[in-house]
Amino acid sequence: MSQQTPTVQQTTASVVVDPAVVVAPVNRRIFGSFVEHLGRCVYDGIYEPGHPTADADGFRGDVVELVKELGTSTIRYPGGNFVSGYRWEDGVGPREDRPVRRDLAWHSLETNQVGVDEFAKWCKLTDSEMMMAVNLGTRGVLEALDLLEYTNHPSGTALSDQRVANGAPEPYGIRMWCLGNEMDGPWQVGAMSADDYGKLAARTASAMKMVDPKLELVVCGSSSSSMPTFGDWERTVLEHSFDSVDYISCHAYYQEREGDLGSFLASSLNMEYFIRTVVAAADHVQHKRHSDKQIMLSFDEWNVWYLDEWNAIEGTIEEWAYAPRLIEDVYSVADAVVFGNLLLTLLKHSDRVGSASLAQLVNVIAPIMTEPGGEAWRQTTFFPFSVTSRLASGVVLAPRIDVGSYATKVHGDAPLVDSVATYDAEAGAAAVFLVNRSQDEAIAVRVDVSALGVTTVAEANGIHDEDVYAKNTIDDRERVGLVANESAVLTDGVLTITLPPVSWTAVGLSA
Repeated sequence: MSQQTPTVQQTTASVVVDPAVVVAPVNRRIFGSFVEHLGRCVYDGIYEPGHPTADADGFRGDVVELVKELGTSTIRYPGGNFVSGYRWEDGVGPREDRPVRRDLAWHSLETNQVGVDEFAKWCKLTDSEMMMAVNLGTRGVLEALDLLEYTNHPSGTALSDQRVANGAPEPYGIRMWCLGNEMDGPWQVGAMSADDYGKLAARTASAMKMVDPKLELVVCGSSSSSMPTFGDWERTVLEHSFDSVDYISCHAYYQEREGDLGSFLASSLNMEYFIRTVVAAADHVQHKRHSDKQIMLSFDEWNVWYLDEWNAIEGTIEEWAYAPRLIEDVYSVADAVVFGNLLLTLLKHSDRVGSASLAQLVNVIAPIMTEPGGEAWRQTTFFPFSVTSRLASGVVLAPRIDVGSYATKVHGDAPLVDSVATYDAEAGAAAVFLVNRSQDEAIAVRVDVSALGVTTVAEANGIHDEDVYAKNTIDDRERVGLVANESAVLTDGVLTITLPPVSWTAVGLSA
């Protein structure tokens, strides 16, 4: 594969971490993920009765353990494009009575053997918070209220008593709700204009808040920053729904195109642009209304996804199959470095990004892969997520970075190094996360952490390899893993570390 080699202007960098430059408290919801009824994410992914590790409910124990190791928080469910044709009632009650339906989003058959009750059990197994999406593609206000009653009302009503009869005496207490999915996309069942969707979302949100004003509601933003209505969609939708919603969604996927690794490594610059634009649209509506309310962002789909390759084969996939193998990208070291950089970008914007969902969790563009009846394993993208989720605590700090840049075809000049830090004064711990985007030069970085009071490098691990396209495959499942960076030294409040080319690194520091 041909590569564009950037022109390196310097091979050193300086980073200053100041505890006074606080972005926001570390929000655990940044480490959310996403489970959709798509391909093998649910069936043969989290759920496989008969698997050697499966429990009485059919959930794979090996996947549960990997999800816990990954460190996910909120899990968005059940879609995604799938939700726009979903009838939640199909997935409750005796399994033998549940209908098989066509899923128009992915042209697959849905058995409904996993529904809201089963998924709530699975969330408990993985210590995750359930984030529910309602169907506003083919359904509306009444169906959303019915689902809310089924999941959250204690008992004594028709639908809450149905949940109790189905084996769940306690309500699920779901706090975050998505009002549909990607309603601007022509691929979406029931897609509509911003004006039409904004009115429907406003009516739905208002009705749901009549039930429980403490619900946290997510209105659909643009499905991509490349949509022709991007920015104006957000403004129009919020003009209708501002008073009743709390978040607006963002979705973004990235991939290397035509061997342009340099631009791919700078993908987080596009995510920065996405965040700034949506914040500007939301704040515009806020100021027009002379309101003190601030709309937060729910970046509830993000990942590396080789979408061009999927689009090229989508029409050749067998239709109306059960749990077909769809969109099972196998990730490289370069993918993991970009992935880690995207996660750092979400952290850097924790003042406005209040929730995020890695899309998806198992098998489908996922950090965890499985084989039916066989093993589960970690993709390269597993490691930046799990380490960041484990080390990040306290508050997010915005470092001051002094480093050279390189030219990209897509994003203009991109800094060679990106970084964010977290600091937990109570625990006496800090973490510094670093990315080297250079393809051919190691970069010596001097990180001033003297104001944090830390004295010890507790760990320094990262993702890099001489072969930036090395992957963990079914035949070589441990080819890539975390690599200790033994160059990390902390002396008199200054951390020195050398970052290999195309690398993501996390350094945990303690007092």
